[in-house]
Amino acid sequence: MVPRARVANLANALTGVRMALVPVFLVALFVGDGHETYWRVVAFVVFAVAVITDRLDGALARSYGMVTEFGTLADPIADKALIGAALIGLSMLGDLPWWVTVVILSRELAVTLLRLAVLRRGIIPASRGGKLKTLLQAVAIGLFVLPLSDGWLTGAWVLMLAAVVLTVITGIDYFVSAYRDSRARPAGH
Repeated sequence: MVPRARVANLANALTGVRMALVPVFLVALFVGDGHETYWRVVAFVVFAVAVITDRLDGALARSYGMVTEFGTLADPIADKALIGAALIGLSMLGDLPWWVTVVILSRELAVTLLRLAVLRRGIIPASRGGKLKTLLQAVAIGLFVLPLSDGWLTGAWVLMLAAVVLTVITGIDYFVSAYRDSRARPAGH
């Protein structure tokens, strides 16, 4: 029998820290008119720390046997809360068009609902494309949070558009894979 990891572990604590950083990030993003250089840099630092906790908690959980049901459910919620808050905040400030936010959040909602629908058959693990999508989104969002000159903003747009394309492709891939898996399983299983 495989021993079960305790819910109270460092990986889950990092997930909790990431959740707690979401409102801190939003406050820093919206201080003043939302475009004060100092506070945008603070918002970027908070966002970057939160993104780093995502990388660390997953690595710790896998490497040291800290994977728990709580962490498996809470980690993607924390990720979506952070990315969603950043996208919505940037769109509210007029720094990112709403269509980008809608495309990315629609995909995240659809994949989350798909994962919940097939939960009794097992968890759909994140694909390499999904991990790359998350990385591209995080870097692009981070660049949009920073008060950058036009040259850097062009680079942020290139990354964001790549993230949007990858978001759509990986979303379709999740649904195709889930459909294939459902067809491959015998009825009643």
